[in-house]
Amino acid sequence: MQVNILLFATLKDRAGKSRLVLDIPENATILTVRRILSEAYPEMEVNVELAIAALNQEFAVDTDIVHRGDEVAFFPPVSGGNHLPEIFLLADTAVNHDDIIASITTPETGAVCLFSGMVRGKTDKAGHLPQTSALEYEAYAPMALAKMKQVADEIRARWAGVLGIAIIQRIGQLQVGENTVLIACSSAHRDNGCFEAARYGIDRLKEIVPVWKKEIGSDGAVWIEGDYMPTADDKQP
Repeated sequence: MQVNILLFATLKDRAGKSRLVLDIPENATILTVRRILSEAYPEMEVNVELAIAALNQEFAVDTDIVHRGDEVAFFPPVSGGNHLPEIFLLADTAVNHDDIIASITTPETGAVCLFSGMVRGKTDKAGHLPQTSALEYEAYAPMALAKMKQVADEIRARWAGVLGIAIIQRIGQLQVGENTVLIACSSAHRDNGCFEAARYGIDRLKEIVPVWKKEIGSDGAVWIEGDYMPTADDKQP
């Protein structure tokens, strides 16, 4: 079936048009529309994932059902106020680092520190496969996204100079050399906490964000479990 898509601001610029007609399956959800639109216009994939959605001129959530002839609009958060950019994402496709940096850059930004985890092919550590061909990541999605927001809140409480924050975890099966996790922090200057905040972000993610990985190799597969046990202090205030 066909639905009408409206694009605004950055999404309109990336697609090169403000209106289009999209073919989607019957009883598709807003999330399905996002995925089909991202496949059709990969240059704005990150923008679509982070965009606010509206269905027939009312705010929509990803589980809302779209019907034939409906109007679906995608647009960035409304401008205004003192909101600082934040991105929290569980991504099942590759992430463009330049797009993420651009998304947390403000007119005041003069420095960005980005940590990118990778799939190792060889590991010399107890409890791990010595040779890995792939990793499989699984997440408790609603809680993982909430805990990413908590990590960002903790970063802001410690480093007031941090402007933008991005926390992105890949899910699904990833091959050796692929990016697995991304933490990026922007600030006005390099000595305003962006280095320290990015390091804190990845360390804290490993403690409280419910994501697990399975190492897959020629010798079999094994889930890797950590040893950090959350306490009452790790609850969202």
